[in-house]
Amino acid sequence: MKLAFVVPAFNEEALIGGCLESIRAEIQRAGVAADTEIIVVDNASTDATGAVASAVPGVRVVREPKKGLVNARAAGLAATQAELVANIDADTRLPPGWLTTVLDAFAASPRLVVLSGPFVYTDLTPAQRLVTKCFYGAGYAIHAVFGRLLKKGAMVQGGNFVLKREAWLSVGGFDQSIAFYGEDTDVANRLAPVGEVRWTFDLPIHASGRRLAAEGVVATGARYALNYFWVTLFGHPISRAYRDIRPS
Repeated sequence: MKLAFVVPAFNEEALIGGCLESIRAEIQRAGVAADTEIIVVDNASTDATGAVASAVPGVRVVREPKKGLVNARAAGLAATQAELVANIDADTRLPPGWLTTVLDAFAASPRLVVLSGPFVYTDLTPAQRLVTKCFYGAGYAIHAVFGRLLKKGAMVQGGNFVLKREAWLSVGGFDQSIAFYGEDTDVANRLAPVGEVRWTFDLPIHASGRRLAAEGVVATGARYALNYFWVTLFGHPISRAYRDIRPS
């Protein structure tokens, strides 16, 4: 089963190299180089993101001039024929074992259409990390209740999810009317009727907490939660605008 990593990147020259090296290391550790590819979507960057990514062996860079996270994810999806597409953010790092967990899960479960897990924010304070863990716990509980009562409300973490390309295309692919918030909930809700949407704490990924640090952990968590409810109940996010946060 071939897997493509798709990494959207807007002005990520400071972090994209570390992300790609972690992907390459995990591919080598798992011994699946022949069945994987790495695609970076240079999403209207004005810095050296494209050049940095192109210099990494085995990485293919595609250009998406229309800025927006979901536009970039859609461009990456269109650039591959791989059966599985791993949507990874440019400020994340794969821990050892991540790829094995993914491949084993899809091999064991034919009905599985998307697999996702949490962010581990390595650059936040212990107190901030504790708050994020509480949000994840609450989110998982709400997702379980929504699933039983409404048969919807599946849980996916944007920047750490792997989907079956054929299943995703069968429900229309990425909704490019969504700018940023709510794209992961949209993925979960639209794939749930066609297969299993699985959230597992066994698939963590190391991530930058720059947005939470800049905008506040509680405020950011509340914004994500509000958009989760809005997409689940009404089919679209309530937040249209978002702020780009990059290292100075």
